[in-house]
Amino acid sequence: MSAVRVRFAPSPTGELHIGGARTALFNYLFVRKNGGTMVLRIDDTDLERSRSDYIDKLLNVLRWLNLDWDEGPYYQSKRLEVYMEEAERLLAESKAYRCYCSVEDLSAGREAARRENKPYLYPGNCRNLSPEREEALQKEGRVPVLRLFAPDEGTTVVRDLIRGEVNFENALLDDFIIIKSNGLPTYNFASVVDDLKLNITHVIRAEEHLSNTPRQQICAVSLGYNLPQYAHVPMILAPDRSKLSKRHGATSVEEFYSEGYLPEALLNYLALLGWSPGGDEEILPLDTIINRFTLERVNKTAAIYDVNKLTWINSHYMREYDLDKLAEEALPFFQQKNLVNPPLSDQDYEYFKQVIATARERAKTMVELADVSDYFFSEQFVYDEKGVQKHFLKIHSWYRADSLLLKFCHYRSVKEHVNEDII
Repeated sequence: MSAVRVRFAPSPTGELHIGGARTALFNYLFVRKNGGTMVLRIDDTDLERSRSDYIDKLLNVLRWLNLDWDEGPYYQSKRLEVYMEEAERLLAESKAYRCYCSVEDLSAGREAARRENKPYLYPGNCRNLSPEREEALQKEGRVPVLRLFAPDEGTTVVRDLIRGEVNFENALLDDFIIIKSNGLPTYNFASVVDDLKLNITHVIRAEEHLSNTPRQQICAVSLGYNLPQYAHVPMILAPDRSKLSKRHGATSVEEFYSEGYLPEALLNYLALLGWSPGGDEEILPLDTIINRFTLERVNKTAAIYDVNKLTWINSHYMREYDLDKLAEEALPFFQQKNLVNPPLSDQDYEYFKQVIATARERAKTMVELADVSDYFFSEQFVYDEKGVQKHFLKIHSWYRADSLLLKFCHYRSVKEHVNEDII
């Protein structure tokens, strides 16, 4: 395989969700398996919704997941001259044209199509305007968009590395906009120009973008460049097979971090969402996943989100994690509960590590780890009032008192044992 170049191209309009993180991971696995280059591109031409703080969060999340990139980040908002230059070339080569249709004209067409229960296609009103007509429309103050001449017959074939050949009838693809009236490129145009200019060989992305691919191929052909190879990974659905949303639990990577999941566990779980390693293994270190990863093993059917499975995988990693590394990851969660106050002395840090070594068998996340470790940082014995009411008040008072005392002594002995280990 010649030099492989992939790109991960998120839009900074929100936090990175698990679907986007899985796309980044699949690109990472593919490029590391094939010794290529991973490019990070920020698709921020939606100026109204893009925010710099989302970019910062995105970069921090990718670093936390250890999904390192080789080039970039490239920002589309800083490459507007490149898109306009390519659009002007298409215009000069009569492969694109200026469209002066008003919003009202287009809205009327969409309403008519809706009444007839048909998809709306731009009818090509401005395809063959004379120079005199264009001048008259400009004098009216109309600001044009640029549309690409699209073929109106035949078929555009998308050769997808996961789904095989997917055919799209050109009659259902209208002359789509490549430059908006505000001078900004559309997604389909900017994405294609960047893929071509950055020499991207493989575009690995979510299934929802498959419908964009025929337009992007038409753009690439018009620009005179070779097509990249496309691979569209399956959707991630909720357990009830509905669209995944916040009501199904945490969906952004930041939420998983704040709830105390380890990056290795999250990557392990995301790899299994739509990809099969072969065999029954479910605990797979990243190096193993890289060695086994192929696009041929990516499923065509939707993956089902299962937070319980993720939590089980996380509990395994917590038990097997290097103790020093786990302590480093866990420290912020203990600090949030006011159990520790960094910086810790050497003796306090050793005590902290021994607490984690003792308690991690009972925890599935680092939030739980801090919760079950509360006793080791308190001089007061805390017990469950409801548990006392349920289990102790029905027996003799002397037995109840002895049981509570025994339980208290047990916890004290565990705490003293931990202290003895670090002295």
